[in-house]
Amino acid sequence: MHGSLKDVKVLDLGQVIAWPFCTRVMAEFGAQVVKVESPKGGDPLRKWRKLYKEKSLWWLLQARNKQSVTINLKEKEGQEIVRRLAKNADILVENFRPGAMENWGLDYDSLVKENPGLVMVRLSGYGQTGPYRDRPGFGAIGEAMGGLRHITGYPDRPPVRVGISLGDAVASLYGVIGALMALRQREISGKGQVVDVALYEAVFSLMESMVPEFDYYDFVRQRTGSSLPGIAPSNSYLTKDDKYVVIGANGDSIFKRMMFALGREDLANDPDLSHNDGRARRSKELDTVIGSWCALHELKHVLHVLEKAEVPSGKIYDVRDIVSDVHYHARNMIEKYKLSKDESLLIPGIVPKLSDTPGKTYWLGPDLGEHTDEVLSAAGYKAMEIEYFRRHKII
Repeated sequence: MHGSLKDVKVLDLGQVIAWPFCTRVMAEFGAQVVKVESPKGGDPLRKWRKLYKEKSLWWLLQARNKQSVTINLKEKEGQEIVRRLAKNADILVENFRPGAMENWGLDYDSLVKENPGLVMVRLSGYGQTGPYRDRPGFGAIGEAMGGLRHITGYPDRPPVRVGISLGDAVASLYGVIGALMALRQREISGKGQVVDVALYEAVFSLMESMVPEFDYYDFVRQRTGSSLPGIAPSNSYLTKDDKYVVIGANGDSIFKRMMFALGREDLANDPDLSHNDGRARRSKELDTVIGSWCALHELKHVLHVLEKAEVPSGKIYDVRDIVSDVHYHARNMIEKYKLSKDESLLIPGIVPKLSDTPGKTYWLGPDLGEHTDEVLSAAGYKAMEIEYFRRHKII
């Protein structure tokens, strides 16, 4: 494996969504990621959603480029194996309930004695400290406590969720960022450190100016559907052929160009609408004007007019649109991976794009324990020891 992280060794004790996504990003850019799974079934994600030959398609993507090792962390021999693997690791990633690693003797203070440069990245619902630290927390709970759910949806309906595990994904990216910053600091000090990521805090960090708006104006942001409060015009509109177009014409010059394109010179030249604050006060009026125009034309015509006027706009893609889009393919964002002689699978490409050391898919999610013997042998275990661990269900 090559890439910007090719010399980085990662021990992945995470499971399900958030932390496996964190280490997936590392593996995509060449890190050697050893994923530790329970011998009893492995990561639950292996069986989630749609399956290919009894293996989750999600798992194939989430665990690409990783090595799977089975270790029973509840057994002392299993804990000792993890300690040995951690001696040579640069990063250890875990998302157990706070206190679990300590109960197994795998706390940071213990591990760092034998590996002073170790970076431990810890994910939990509420963080490693504070009065809520022991509460169970998934991404959905983080989205709720972080403020996202309250502002998602329409004002006359209950809060809704985004259709993906957004809280987990954001926390994962903070895990990657924190790990890389800690490695950079290690180059200076020679010492590792703990990166503490809480799901609710990762979501909360996205909430823009919500806190100062509340503090200064006693303003509580609410659900506003598809519009963007205080920024106008920016919304989605229904076209004549019952398709939606998203339009962001909230720049001053962009708004003027759009109004000329729609034949509304009066609004283009209205001094009250020359800046965003004036347009925000009249956002409903502008939405009505734009919505009425879109309703008269099919999506293709709407996009043609707006593109010609250099107004940011686009249709709302579903996955069929994505996999057939020429731009996605030109940017290598849709990869075709060969599963066998007769079968292939479309998978998402890798983000971000690095000019000299780009990420790459070397293999998809491995079978449970596929690399156990290889990894343990590299750690110094003899064949008879590995066989002993297997007989006694340690691996």
